Amino acid sequence: MLVLLPPSETKSDGGAGAPLAVESLAMPQLTTVRTRLIDAVVRLAADPERARTVLGLGKGADIEIARNAALRTSPTRPALERYTGVLYEALDARSFTKIQRAKAYARLGIGSALFGAVRAGDPIPAYRLSGGSKLPGLPTLPALWRDELATALHTEAAGELVVDLRSGSYQQLGRVPGAVTATVLTEHPDGSRTVVSHFNKHHKGLLARALVLTRAEPTDIRGVARVATKAGLRTEIASATKLVLLT
Repeated sequence: MLVLLPPSETKSDGGAGAPLAVESLAMPQLTTVRTRLIDAVVRLAADPERARTVLGLGKGADIEIARNAALRTSPTRPALERYTGVLYEALDARSFTKIQRAKAYARLGIGSALFGAVRAGDPIPAYRLSGGSKLPGLPTLPALWRDELATALHTEAAGELVVDLRSGSYQQLGRVPGAVTATVLTEHPDGSRTVVSHFNKHHKGLLARALVLTRAEPTDIRGVARVATKAGLRTEIASATKLVLLT
C-alpha cells in the first residue's frame, strides 16, 4: 500500500542531515525535472522582490526566500519531519516507535511542487514552492510534472493499492488512476454537509496514521474503510474509489 499525503506550506527548520542529494531521493526518474526546478527556485531567490511576487509571499517572508536560496547547501531531515501543520499534527509521527516509523517510511509518500513526490524518509531541506506557482521561464508545474510524475507513482506503487490523500492541486501534478481518495465532510444538525479546511486536514492525518499503524494490508476501498472505522473514524463508501469521512 502506498499512501500519498499532501505537503504543507509550513515546514520545520534545520536538520541534522547532509545537504540535498537529488539523485538519492525515491523515484530517481524525476531527477531531471527536480534539478530544473531547484535551479529555477535558487535563481529566483537572488531577486527577493520578484520572488515575493512569484511565490505569493508577504514582505515578512524573507526566511522563505532565504530557504530557497540555500536549497543546495542547507541541512536536510526526513520529509516526514520536514512538513508541519494540521495534517501532520494529526499524523503525530513523533509518537511512532522505531518499528512504526519504519512502516511509515515504507507506506507513506508526500506530494511536492518542487520534488514531484518523495518518500517519507527522504532527506529534504526546507523550501517554499506551492502547487499553483508559476516560475519565470518555465512551463506550469502541472505541465512539467504530469507525465513524469504519473509514471513514477505508478512504478513506485508496484501494483499495490494507492490511497491518494493529496489536495486537488497536487493530484493534478500527477494522477494515479484507480487510487482510493478521501473526502472529509462536516455533518451539521440539519443533515447538511460541508467541507471545512481544518477538519479536512485533521481527519486525513488521522486516516494516514491509521493506515500506517494497521497490521492489515488493504487491497481495496473496503479494506481502507475497515481500517478507518477501527480507528474511530466515521466512513461512507461513495464509490469503488471514493471514501467519505464524516466529522
